[in-house]
Amino acid sequence: MFLVSVLVAIGLGPLLQSSRLFYNAVQWAGGLYLIYLGYSAVKASKVDAQGMQKTEEVKPSLLTSMKNGFWVGVLNPKSIVFFAAILPAFVDQEKKTVTQQLLILGLIFSIIAFISDGTYGLLAGTARQWLSSDVNRLIFMRQFGGFVMVGLGVFTICSIFIFN
Repeated sequence: MFLVSVLVAIGLGPLLQSSRLFYNAVQWAGGLYLIYLGYSAVKASKVDAQGMQKTEEVKPSLLTSMKNGFWVGVLNPKSIVFFAAILPAFVDQEKKTVTQQLLILGLIFSIIAFISDGTYGLLAGTARQWLSSDVNRLIFMRQFGGFVMVGLGVFTICSIFIFN
């Protein structure tokens, strides 16, 4: 999210607000990436779940989790437009430091998001042990999560047509 706020601070937010084509392109990219992640999760659910059942400590690598989270966050045009629409309301435009103010506000938002999202991640990690104790439960969880991501991706793309 901090990268998104940096992009907004240097002018990407206003570009997204003024260019419907650019906004739609970012939205298509974000939606297609969610569909890809969901499809990959459903496709690999049985193999991954059975592998996780055999070796309880197999977890996605930190790098893989960070990479997936990064791309989902960066390709979400709503967060860019949100930053472009909301952050300027908290900026003192009479000072010559508008870009710096936007960066500080983005950093504050990112720290709060890290704390809250980290808490959710820790809770999910705790529940993971229970979920992975039964292979069928794990397969269901992976497939359900995959279908949810596919649905969110389709909704993201469809919202281009619904809300335009």
